[in-house]
Amino acid sequence: MTLTRREFLKGTAAVTAGAVGGPALLFANPAFAAANGHDTVVHLFLRGGLDGLNLVVPISGNDRSFYEQARPNLSIAATGTYGALPLTLGTGAATGFGLHPSASGLRDLWNAGHLAIVHGCGLATSVTRSHFDAQLYIDLGTPGQQGIGSGWLTRAMNTQPNLSGAEKLPALGVASRQPAGLLASVQALTMASPGDFALNAGAWSWQTARPDSPVGFRGVNETLASLWAGTTALELGGQRADRALQVIARQSYSAPPAGWPSNSFAQQLWTIAQSIQFDLGLHYATLDLGGWDTHDGQGTAGSGYHYYQNKIAELSQALSAFYAALDASGHASRVTVVVQSEFGRRVRANANGGTDHGYGNPVLVLGGPVNGRRFYGTWSGLDPEILSPHFGDVPVTTDHRQVLSEILVRRMGNTDLATVFPGYTGYAPLGIMRDFGTLAKPLPELRRLYKPATKPAAVDDPDLLERLLRYMRELVD
Repeated sequence: MTLTRREFLKGTAAVTAGAVGGPALLFANPAFAAANGHDTVVHLFLRGGLDGLNLVVPISGNDRSFYEQARPNLSIAATGTYGALPLTLGTGAATGFGLHPSASGLRDLWNAGHLAIVHGCGLATSVTRSHFDAQLYIDLGTPGQQGIGSGWLTRAMNTQPNLSGAEKLPALGVASRQPAGLLASVQALTMASPGDFALNAGAWSWQTARPDSPVGFRGVNETLASLWAGTTALELGGQRADRALQVIARQSYSAPPAGWPSNSFAQQLWTIAQSIQFDLGLHYATLDLGGWDTHDGQGTAGSGYHYYQNKIAELSQALSAFYAALDASGHASRVTVVVQSEFGRRVRANANGGTDHGYGNPVLVLGGPVNGRRFYGTWSGLDPEILSPHFGDVPVTTDHRQVLSEILVRRMGNTDLATVFPGYTGYAPLGIMRDFGTLAKPLPELRRLYKPATKPAAVDDPDLLERLLRYMRELVD
């Protein structure tokens, strides 16, 4: 089979573009030792603005009264069949809070000591009601600033100590396009699913090498390497695409096991779980779960259809299955999942059976290394007099970067917070995470493989992916 460069460009545009920002470390020494001496951080972004008050519900005291007054038709019952699931401390003492009744999986993780909740977490900036601004501030790790040019996960990976150079998959975004948290990364691989991560061969998809192919037959995949043999940015991107395809194809990714939730979000978590279990050197992973912008028809809990109830069940069941799978394979003790949204919802329900954009929100941290079954941060309460200066919102009392920083320092051994979160100062651990020990102190004989880019990109400067896509279109046309 013979393909012209022009024809092949058309067929490979998608996979090459996806891998241009892909894994540089994927192409290190193929003699890779099992990467079982590090932690993995999984960042789960609930996009749309989670209603934290109907997930972590006040069930007693004055706050319960304020909650019911603010949400007469939207509050979660404190008791009963569809009542909140009470959260107690390890001593058995009541906390005054419960989880949404559909969050039984999260409740079980809490009771086992593997789930912690941080009250009043969020962006330490003036209140923004914009999804796009708030999400970007979190993705970039720079509240109030959007011109940094790289994601916080990218900078965390760039400054990560304890890398050997043999990591095949150091960072992973499970999505159809590169997550903004991994913006400008040359180490991360982005794929929607292992089964779909294949060459877009277009009209020639049937012409792939098979065991019965004639001697010397060059299929689409084999042609890729020869077309990208140079050292231009475009050709290096092609090489990354080829190597990424090889790495994923060589792993025994499979369908989720029986009993695993069947929705796409749970399947994405299964991809991350397997990537951890394959010992590919995965340090950072990220994925999204959208659908939390509940301005109307939010629902509460009960028989029949309740939109929010279904979303919480989707979240809780998938995270429970994820932890159980890692626990069974012996990996849970080195995996931390942090769950956050761009902002919370208003305390008071609106006239459409929903809630509008708010401010502070709970952040969930779960995993084996978590000092769980505890609340962290400061709960300001729901007294309208307290909330009045905050426009009726739950105020932000804990900068979300404080939570992420503790995970980086105590579990990843990454103390370069000034690079990961430019402008953030005054870090102090809340006590959420158990210290990794020696890995929390960078070992002198280990080296960082990448020098972090400290100069922010100009706001109007197109990113690498955009430039390469433009160049490819010019070649094709």
